[in-house]
Amino acid sequence: MPRLPTQDPRLHSPALPTADAPLTPSKTQRKRDAHALQALGAQLVALSVAQLARLELPEALHEAVVAAQRMRSHGARTRQMQYIGKLMRQLEPGVLSRIRAALAPGRPRIPHPKL
Repeated sequence: MPRLPTQDPRLHSPALPTADAPLTPSKTQRKRDAHALQALGAQLVALSVAQLARLELPEALHEAVVAAQRMRSHGARTRQMQYIGKLMRQLEPGVLSRIRAALAPGRPRIPHPKL
């Protein structure tokens, strides 16, 4: 029985970018970024209610953070932290940089609202 010709896998290796394909972050880099956002979410959960109010977070993220603060079960809290990370990945870069700046060490923890 004759064998069908197969393509040489070296010809179209997905690991090598082509000239017309845009460079995307590696899976490892995407995971690092997701873990960093989840850690930022953990910092949000550690804040008080007054500090959270001053941050002016998007409504869905604010509700998720407040819900995580109320949770005592380890498993439920872990799932909620994953959800907070997902919400943070969907934020616009400007909102995310404002949150990072407010939580950065060496700066005032939360900016006070202007009166």
